[in-house]
Amino acid sequence: MVGVLRKVGVSSGVCYTAGFVSVALAFGSWVVSKGAEDQARADRWGIFVGEWAPTFFALGTALRLEERWDDRKADRRAQKAKEKAREAMPV
Repeated sequence: MVGVLRKVGVSSGVCYTAGFVSVALAFGSWVVSKGAEDQARADRWGIFVGEWAPTFFALGTALRLEERWDDRKADRRAQKAKEKAREAMPV
């Protein structure tokens, strides 16, 4: 799943932002529904939306690890290319 998200272009920053927005939406939905509905239903709305935040943060962490892994692989490839170029060029 993380690979698919990376291919689509989702970055770890997007997931972290979605997590923080989810926290704000949970609080906002609780406040709005508290005035419009009974307390129990308002609490359920806040909890329902608030459960999204850990999911987004976990996906952000997984994507960040994937980004770092790709960066390390690219660094290793670049290092190997430099070594090959040095070997090919007589000094």
